[in-house]
Amino acid sequence: MIRNVVVGMSGGVDSAVSAHLLKERGYNVLGVFMRNWDEHDESGRCSGEQDLKDAELACRHLQIELRQVNYVKQYWTAVFSQFLDDYQQGLTPNPDILCNKHIKFDLFHRHALHTLQYDAVATGHYARNSLGDFLENGSSQTPEDVRLLIPADTFKDQTFFLAGIPHAALQRTMFPLGGLRKTEVKQLARRIGLHRLAEKRESTGICFVGKRDFKAFIQEYISSKPGHFVDVDSGAVVGTHEGIHQWTVGQRCRLSSHLQPYFVARKDAASNIIYVAAGHEHPALHSTRIHIGELNWLCNRARQQLDSKGSLRCRFRFQHTKPLVDCQLRPFEVQLDAPLRAITPGQYAVFYDDTACLGAARILHGEPLQCLEQQMAVER
Repeated sequence: MIRNVVVGMSGGVDSAVSAHLLKERGYNVLGVFMRNWDEHDESGRCSGEQDLKDAELACRHLQIELRQVNYVKQYWTAVFSQFLDDYQQGLTPNPDILCNKHIKFDLFHRHALHTLQYDAVATGHYARNSLGDFLENGSSQTPEDVRLLIPADTFKDQTFFLAGIPHAALQRTMFPLGGLRKTEVKQLARRIGLHRLAEKRESTGICFVGKRDFKAFIQEYISSKPGHFVDVDSGAVVGTHEGIHQWTVGQRCRLSSHLQPYFVARKDAASNIIYVAAGHEHPALHSTRIHIGELNWLCNRARQQLDSKGSLRCRFRFQHTKPLVDCQLRPFEVQLDAPLRAITPGQYAVFYDDTACLGAARILHGEPLQCLEQQMAVER
């Protein structure tokens, strides 16, 4: 029986309301604030200090204890160093997926369950667990059947960022906000007296970059390495860049003296060349076939179907704000029903059925439509 629950307190309204909902249901609740980044912002103050103060405010108001854990070293090794390595290799990583995988649902999860000896972990993510928002259906499913479900608020759906977590973590993870919309969460926060958190601006973008310009930020860690922009059609040099780490696939390159705008089609880390395509809708920018790495499964039924039949009909996205696209998933390959623009190596392919997130795999590269068209022309 689950009685004692650790809540990851971020200093935001979502984790605070999650803690309130748990306490309201009679659970013994402990708040824990994770310190993952120790950098100071431009004004010289630690950007996480205000979040800690807000977490302390929420816990005092809710009359629950707040503790802290420090994962700065582990975050640097597992998330930030990987982030820098990827950019140097011409990839575009997703640190939020890495943080959930290595820190929140691994180190923090194990700390809560094994060190603190609590029964379950709760977070303020907008997601649902097939065991119930409060694990109330825990006895009705085997561990292998547990699934990560799409929440009631599909606009705030955060299952994309949870797609890389260990499947086993779901057995002891609560998502108290799974059945609520963001507007309802803010209304509840005001009703229980947490007005400050209800009005607090949400953090967006990469947490350790903050409000800084990304190119200026990345230059602090990766040295400039000038190279060429090369037209993907003609092979002509059309400009120069200061490093492939400053550019991502699909991004517009403001190159002077050219009639059409150029966009990044692909990057070659070995030669330090960025291949660019003229025009937003150039075939080199679109793909229907994507090569992926090993899958992290969050649904055993889907995995078993792929293993037995060799393919799985499902849905795909590689950016959490984009609509889902129907696809055929095969081992290490995705075939999209419709082409997508700017498939980005280093990002994650995340797969869904109608109700659940099935899992994710890292994108190795997308095959440009241009290459497929050339291949078909040769075959004809």
